[in-house]
Amino acid sequence: MQWRKKNIGASDGTENEMTFLDHLEELRWRIVKAVIGLLVTTAVCGFFSDWIVNEAILRPSRLTNPPLVLINTIPYGQITFYMVIILMSGIVLSAPWILFQVWKFIQPGLMPKERKYIWGIVFFSSICFFAGVAFAYFIMMPYMLQFFATFGTSSIQNMISVSEYVSFVLQLILISGLIFELPMVSYFLSRLGILTPKFMRKYRRHAIVVILVIAAIVTPTTDPFTMGVFSLPMLLLYEISIWIAAIAKRKRDNAALA
Repeated sequence: MQWRKKNIGASDGTENEMTFLDHLEELRWRIVKAVIGLLVTTAVCGFFSDWIVNEAILRPSRLTNPPLVLINTIPYGQITFYMVIILMSGIVLSAPWILFQVWKFIQPGLMPKERKYIWGIVFFSSICFFAGVAFAYFIMMPYMLQFFATFGTSSIQNMISVSEYVSFVLQLILISGLIFELPMVSYFLSRLGILTPKFMRKYRRHAIVVILVIAAIVTPTTDPFTMGVFSLPMLLLYEISIWIAAIAKRKRDNAALA
């Protein structure tokens, strides 16, 4: 893969290879733009912080039966709690903009015909990420919180530190969002020739074992139904990734022949 950039001073629109310093300069500006976007979304989330905290983050804990009791054990705990929620909400909200900057940095290494698909790639990458966030928030988290609220003996009252609660919620949401990026990652690696659908099919059984192990680790219970709820989306994502990798490889082969 050759990295190219347009020669602005050339009238014929030719492209020259980027130097190492050009890469660093491009990376620096992409990081700056990503941070600016993050600051904007963080400021917006800060304005709506009370609603985000009470309705989006704490509300699932109140819907369990019995409701989970959240406590704060340090003087500045709620301040830290709000700051973490605002920052992480800003990251989630700015994900499309950050993904756009990532793909724009990669753009010079793509073929000219591929560059026009940047917006489409950003759109589908964002859809995958938000689908993972929604799956964790609406399916995984309520089920797991309900299990935590009812597990154990009634002689012990569950009083959960708010810092531990928010750490659990945010990690679950972000990890799920990243896992759902698997189809887009497989597409990109296939276009680069690093990953092939043949390789993914060959090691499908190994992937299934790994997925089941991950499901067994992240699920609160070990019954087959619960593991199926969490492993099925990952299995589907792997199969979709094989299909997407095949499409990417076919496009790569056609571009090489052309």
